[in-house]
Amino acid sequence: MIWLIWRQHRKQVLFTLAALAALGALMVPTGLAMHAKYDSMGLAACRAALGGASMITQTDAVARCENLGHEFQQEFGGMVFVAILFVVLPVLVGVFFGAPLVAREVEQGTHRLVWTQGVTRLQWALAKFGLVGAMTAVLAIGYALGVSWWFRPLVSAGNGRLGYFSFDVQGIVPVAYTLFALALGVFAGTYWRKVLPAMGISLVGFAVVRIAVEVLARPRFLPAQNLTFAPAGGQTPNPGAGNWVMDVGVRNAAGDLVLPNAQLGPCPPDGCFDTVAGPGAQNWVQFQPGDRFWLFQGIEAGIFVLLAAVLVLFALRRVRTIA
Repeated sequence: MIWLIWRQHRKQVLFTLAALAALGALMVPTGLAMHAKYDSMGLAACRAALGGASMITQTDAVARCENLGHEFQQEFGGMVFVAILFVVLPVLVGVFFGAPLVAREVEQGTHRLVWTQGVTRLQWALAKFGLVGAMTAVLAIGYALGVSWWFRPLVSAGNGRLGYFSFDVQGIVPVAYTLFALALGVFAGTYWRKVLPAMGISLVGFAVVRIAVEVLARPRFLPAQNLTFAPAGGQTPNPGAGNWVMDVGVRNAAGDLVLPNAQLGPCPPDGCFDTVAGPGAQNWVQFQPGDRFWLFQGIEAGIFVLLAAVLVLFALRRVRTIA
């Protein structure tokens, strides 16, 4: 049974390996160039010196570190558009691996022949889902490790690992996204028993769930923290902490938010006063601390792995009812 499944899907596996090899041919030289530039500019040492505190004293070293980060982003910022490809790769697994897994068999009628050769539906489904799922997991782990390494300098020089897009292509969540996409494709193929509709449902369903979790759930995994600081106090948010800044503004002396999406600069010698904010106004930042990265990764990966398991369970139940 395993040998038959391998023969059925070996072309997909070989094409996937070829695509990953081509991707690696792009990632390795550009990744080495980014890592070398990051180290030669002194960004690694600079960021390490800033530490992990959310607030630090504004010094020339902090300003220099920020300038170096901007310089690195100007040189390699275009690589972010290449990284968009890494975001969509998991859904392609669901569309081209998961959706045809059952739908093609049913559409062509070959499932009737298979299930009359001494192999039960459950055995067939478990063997198919298990082998394809295991191959997908191995490939996804390799892909996730490579992308995390490639993307690290861009993230370190930018806004940290917790921000939108940066979070999605690092750590363990790409593996969870891939397994979810595969399970969604398999599930869609058991309900819409033609390949093209199953592919379309997989694509749309993956996008809807991913966006919902990213926009609605992720910011609420844990309560956000708040900071208020005086414009002239000599304190500034630490650019090396990797915090995910969710909102900023200016609050007046009573604590009311009077200037959303704005920050006051250093005060002149005769004191701070803004016609809107008034005396005693303070800058305000709402953020998720950068040290929550792995906790958030675990939470989000758990959500998608659980969804994948539920979809596989439903797909197994549907296989039993296919005529």
